[in-house]
Amino acid sequence: MPSPAGPTPPDGPVPTGFTAEWLRGEGADADVVISSRVRLARNLADEPFPGRASAAQKKKVLGLCRPAVLDIPGHTMVWIDLHDTSPFERTLLMERHLISKQHAKGKAKAGESTPEGSPRAVAVAADERFSVMVNEEDHLRLQAIRSGLALRQAWEDADAADDAIESHVELAFSPRFGYVTACPTNVGTGLRMSVMMHLPALRLMGDIEKVKRAAADMNLAVRGFYGEHSDASGDFYQLSNQATLGKSERIILRELQDEIIPRVIEFERAARKTLADKRRTLIEDQVYRALGLLTHARMISTEDAMQGLSMVRLGSTAGVLPQLDRALIGQLMLMVQPGHLQRLVGQAEQERRMVARATLLRQRLA
Repeated sequence: MPSPAGPTPPDGPVPTGFTAEWLRGEGADADVVISSRVRLARNLADEPFPGRASAAQKKKVLGLCRPAVLDIPGHTMVWIDLHDTSPFERTLLMERHLISKQHAKGKAKAGESTPEGSPRAVAVAADERFSVMVNEEDHLRLQAIRSGLALRQAWEDADAADDAIESHVELAFSPRFGYVTACPTNVGTGLRMSVMMHLPALRLMGDIEKVKRAAADMNLAVRGFYGEHSDASGDFYQLSNQATLGKSERIILRELQDEIIPRVIEFERAARKTLADKRRTLIEDQVYRALGLLTHARMISTEDAMQGLSMVRLGSTAGVLPQLDRALIGQLMLMVQPGHLQRLVGQAEQERRMVARATLLRQRLA
């Protein structure tokens, strides 16, 4: 196996700033599309999947993957051994969309009693545009993320990283089926393309269920703020492809980037225009109620904060609150999450966290 070029970057701390790529509020169609993400599932040849591997076998996979991941060109990667981090630090990574809920919790082999200590890691680029989960459901989950509608750029980044990793390690590949993955739904390309979309007007118009049904008819998955097995929070939804077998990467990319997602964007913008033209009082009422809550509440839950920020973000894009910067709203969406809030104010019981969250919002939105 080739050695990494130059000195191996040291293990680094969990990122905690507010410069994550998906927070910037920039890029194409950023009024509706928060971020675009491409994820590739890959496994090492001749190694058992993480769900069937022993702790020793998982450690071996970490040793094989680490030099390959840290040698990806164009990225300065920081390696974090999740089994050596606290639950709090793993929560921070999950809230930043750098690891999944499953990876944060750990998943032990049947008969093992310490899932949190299950050997696993994540490597994160300094700008958080790229990350790699190691020993999640698959040995490798490569993730490229960009602000706005930019699936093509994210795909190019992930594809280049995939080639670089494959030059170091042999990946499990079937000439008949394609890349072999732990879950049958990922077999083939191992590709998941998704966009996080802000769809408040469709909800206010009562059309969000129609979008969900249409997405299902087009073989798309509609998930919540944190992806699979999560609920929608603040009118933020993730739309992603479900079929990976029988379609090439470029066909999936073309369908999502050029055909399907632009239609959903059009539906949301049309709903916003209808609200602005015919139900202006309704949209202003919703936006100003939310702003009043965020700037005057003395206690507020995460869910209420996210819903309020959703409406304020709608106001900033619909011309009701043009002075509010989308990047600030994006930062607040992260800062009000339980892990990041506790990093700011320290460990506290729920009532004190609700008070601290309300104080934070009043100060930042004053």
